[in-house]
Amino acid sequence: MSDDTDKDVLDELGTRLEGARNDHIDPSKVKNNDGLQNGNALGLAFRVGVELISAVAVGTAIGWGLDHWLDTRPWFMLVFIIVGGVAGIINVYRMASGYGYAAGYQKENSSTSSDSGTRVDEGK
Repeated sequence: MSDDTDKDVLDELGTRLEGARNDHIDPSKVKNNDGLQNGNALGLAFRVGVELISAVAVGTAIGWGLDHWLDTRPWFMLVFIIVGGVAGIINVYRMASGYGYAAGYQKENSSTSSDSGTRVDEGK
């Protein structure tokens, strides 16, 4: 008899836990008054900063390495700082305009046509 009551209690507890898990609302998914998700603007700001800083840092490291190897201080480092800055700005532009890292500068949400096998943006 106690096995049946224990099983019923465990089933009821499992049902209550499942209901509690389904009722959980992720605060980052709640939209604010502007229609934007909370945390979305902050995440975007951090991503822009990381894109710019990492591109300049990689350019600086490549330039410094070439200068050290070829003994041409500071010319390659200056050139690659500029190249890294331009690459960072292009990455931020692609991110802001919706291209992301899609191949061939396609919009991220563009899809292929299922019946013809060609891209939607072909022939434009």
